[in-house]
Amino acid sequence: MPQEPANESLIPPQSIPVEARDFSQRMHGMLDGQPKDNATVEKAFEGLDSVFDLIAARLYHIASMLVGEGEESIRLVEMAVAATEISACQDAEVARASSRRALCTAAIGILERRVPGCLAAPQGLEQASTCIEEDDLAAAGVSSDELEKMIAGPDKDRVRNWLASLPTVQRVVFVQRAVAGFTSAETATMLGENGGPLAAGWTADAVREIFRQALCSLASQLIHSTTAR
Repeated sequence: MPQEPANESLIPPQSIPVEARDFSQRMHGMLDGQPKDNATVEKAFEGLDSVFDLIAARLYHIASMLVGEGEESIRLVEMAVAATEISACQDAEVARASSRRALCTAAIGILERRVPGCLAAPQGLEQASTCIEEDDLAAAGVSSDELEKMIAGPDKDRVRNWLASLPTVQRVVFVQRAVAGFTSAETATMLGENGGPLAAGWTADAVREIFRQALCSLASQLIHSTTAR
């Protein structure tokens, strides 16, 4: 199968607001080892709430797809924000990627503890004959913009119900690839390192195949929804 670029994301990342970038740069500039008076610190922290609200909302969106709505997802967001030290990141893009990585890593651990072995690496996995030949959204008959609108728009409940119907492995792979924007190799690494003793054998090729199966399910869901209207 073709290798995807290391920076591939199926959904184009939403733009980082100017104030978030400015805030990250201001925080990095504060880390000079020099004493600061209260007025200087307070000025540097202006806009903190709006930046964290933005990041937290998007993290919760991902967390709820992985482990469900509620307090567990809220705790995941709090952990991800704290672990990433977003205010210390010079680049807001780095902060976003790091916080998503921390969240997905912790979510994988939660799912494994809920049902030990649910994220086991597939054994002897071969490319199955499905409605999708490639591991890209176009093969499922949907563009990245359309998927983003489906996930965050008025049809989000339908998409969430579809995600909930997937086997745990397919749901995790789909969310990490299509929503969080991780590559197949990155997803395989996170699964292998955090999915329990049976997950050590995950490979990028296995992730691509599982993702392709999830895309086939998505295509079938879209066809069914269109026919039912």
